[in-house]
Amino acid sequence: MQMLKQNWDKYRESILYLFFGGATFVVSMLTYALFAAVWHWGPTWSYLASWFLAVLFAYLTNRIWVFQSQTKHWQGIVIEAGQFYAARIVTGVIGWLILALGVYLLHQNDILWNGIQNIFVIISNYVLSKLFIFKEK
Repeated sequence: MQMLKQNWDKYRESILYLFFGGATFVVSMLTYALFAAVWHWGPTWSYLASWFLAVLFAYLTNRIWVFQSQTKHWQGIVIEAGQFYAARIVTGVIGWLILALGVYLLHQNDILWNGIQNIFVIISNYVLSKLFIFKEK
């Protein structure tokens, strides 16, 4: 039991990031499928809408549980959220380019390529969050 606690203490952040990254992936995939398959939006609009909702979910979970942000005053939270969204815009654009490559150039399934781009985005976002956004002050 002691070893389990030590491993949890050592890897808590990574485990929680993977868990909430997986949950963010599910949010992204489900909302994309809803917009694309149910509402018949095109891949770009479906991607943008699902991206916005997934980033909101990711910010809240990362802030509260993964990185346990200690920022309390509203100005700091606005800056933190702004940095989070700015990083997500960069990775979001790259994610859309990956999706566009698969769908428009390779003429493959958009759901598959949305999953592929999500894997890249989740890993990139962890690095950006850890190094720049939620770094210990």
